[in-house]
Amino acid sequence: MPQLTDLGYIKDLCGRHGFRLSKSFGQNFIVNPGVCPRIAEGAGLHKGMDALEIGPGIGVLTKELAARAGKVVTVELDERLPPLLKESLAGTDNVKLVMGDAMKLDLCALAEKEFEGRPFAVCANLPYYITSPLLMRLLEEGLPAENITVMVQKEAAQRICAQPGTREAGAISLGVRYYAEPKLLFTVSPGSFFPPPKVTSAVIRLDVRKTPPVSSENKEEMFRVIKAAFSQRRKTAVNGISAGLSLPKEAVTAAFEEAGVSPALRPEQLTLEAFAALAGSLRPKGL
Repeated sequence: MPQLTDLGYIKDLCGRHGFRLSKSFGQNFIVNPGVCPRIAEGAGLHKGMDALEIGPGIGVLTKELAARAGKVVTVELDERLPPLLKESLAGTDNVKLVMGDAMKLDLCALAEKEFEGRPFAVCANLPYYITSPLLMRLLEEGLPAENITVMVQKEAAQRICAQPGTREAGAISLGVRYYAEPKLLFTVSPGSFFPPPKVTSAVIRLDVRKTPPVSSENKEEMFRVIKAAFSQRRKTAVNGISAGLSLPKEAVTAAFEEAGVSPALRPEQLTLEAFAALAGSLRPKGL
């Protein structure tokens, strides 16, 4: 079996199949042989556990997942890649390729059909432009994965894993923490890819929660309040929520006081518990 991170092999494989990397798909192939084993190990895979991969590329990470997991189902959007994967993964008999868009496929139904109740992890080297929407889709739709272990842009990783109260915290930080416990595992330099991106990457693991960390009568309302607060993050949360939800500032200030939250705080200083309390206080005021 050829070394799938060998640049000479990658160029030869692509050349023989007339394949050119697509910027629109955000394709950057991993050429550092140490990266994919660490991703697979970070996901905690073993033969009693399966893996759902998103975006296999030429199969570099797929091969590492297959060596550890019982079964790998990998989802690919680029219709040009199956011939390359057939060659690069020859002899790997526990991998199933599913063609489709991970942002549109019913991944819960796919997991139920393919894994039949066995524990599984989601693994991916994600294109930067779909990081936040794809992660939130996986979490919001209740995909029953043990964890989601993915490589993303370092700045995105820092926002996703940021603790409430820190400067990096944002709406995505709170959204992720409602559904999972995030952890930054390690960073990956631009030279680990072909072609090298202009930014550093990072691998994060989201351990999916069985139950949310806060109780909220309506989580959709809570997330509306979070989104509104961070829409003007340079201002106080009161101003952001007032503008974002078209509510009088006086009413929002009163809701803060009723919830026991200081109206002087900025959005990144508020916890999930504070936002849940605010949603309850804002409900009678027109939320």
